Amino acid sequence: MTKKVLVSGCFDLLHSGHVAFFITAAQYGDLYVALGSDKTIFDLKGRSTINNEQERLFMVKSISCVKDAFISTGTGILDFEREIRALQPDMLIVNADGHIPEKQALCSELGIEYVILERKPQDGLEARSTSTLRQRDTMPFRIDLAGGWLDQPFVSAHYPGSVITISLEPTIEFNERSGMASSTRRSALDLWGPRLPAGKHEKLARMLFCYDNPPGTRVISGAQDAIGIVFPGLARAYFDGGYWPTTIEHVLDESLLHFVESSLYLVSLGPRYSEFDVLADTTFNPSLARDLAIATDHCWEAILNQDVLGFGHSMRASFEAQVAMFPHMMNDRIASLIDEYRDQALGWKLSGAGGGGYLILVSEKPIQDAARVVARREFE
Repeated sequence: MTKKVLVSGCFDLLHSGHVAFFITAAQYGDLYVALGSDKTIFDLKGRSTINNEQERLFMVKSISCVKDAFISTGTGILDFEREIRALQPDMLIVNADGHIPEKQALCSELGIEYVILERKPQDGLEARSTSTLRQRDTMPFRIDLAGGWLDQPFVSAHYPGSVITISLEPTIEFNERSGMASSTRRSALDLWGPRLPAGKHEKLARMLFCYDNPPGTRVISGAQDAIGIVFPGLARAYFDGGYWPTTIEHVLDESLLHFVESSLYLVSLGPRYSEFDVLADTTFNPSLARDLAIATDHCWEAILNQDVLGFGHSMRASFEAQVAMFPHMMNDRIASLIDEYRDQALGWKLSGAGGGGYLILVSEKPIQDAARVVARREFE
């Protein structure tokens, strides 16, 4: 008896990468495709689709290897849950960058095989993704490795300290609302187009920060976002109660960039929900801010010494100091995922303010199905 196979996704701007994924998945059995509704995609990604759900459904159904396709009736990252329970497929297949623990847990509950595929283009064709088709750009993303929130005056006014960022090449189709400075990156694309202009890094970062936070902005995006996008390599920005740092230390040493790249692994949590409020139930005082600042100093020392054990431990200490001030960054779902990787990783944190995005792990050994990043070097 032929097995039933389910895949899910947006599949907007249908391209050869999607078709290659369908062809590979169809080798496992009769292929069924669950498409996210227009509303679900807007809620998760913060943008509308180019092709509406009926257009996407028509195109996917027209692909010869697809047995059937349908619009998922649920919401959120498991919008296909009602359909998978009704269809009862033998397996759910995802791309490596579409793997999240909730999908795997649902399959485990239902006795469905969970298969993760590496994203590979069809032989002889260029690798494609929806993001690269939307706009071919080299605009960076960023990760705050430690100290995040000290770029906000309501934190650093209690105790000054640094935020460490690393600028990343856009080699991954990072989710919107994932804590990778995607909203500030959109401002950069609006301001400059698909790539950063030449110029002094701090001047450009100030320009982006101001553009991203025009007069009247209620919630100010921290300066670490603009700094992490504009400054290539590693940056350590020191904040003392203001929106802009008093100093920025900038490192482009190749061995240090390689050390950080080779130590980081990202596990997707999916984009955070629009109703997520990290500022609820917060607690600030000099002791908590000091804990965050000291952990960040230790993290910087560990990076400069290429001490992976110290890097992992100090990143975790920084994260725990953040959670002490912003308790909504942590929840049972994230705690469960951390427990899953506790024996494999030396340390961990969440991208950005939490609520979704990525669990960032520090490890000396490869972590299966985790994404890797590429640090951005200096302009050529």
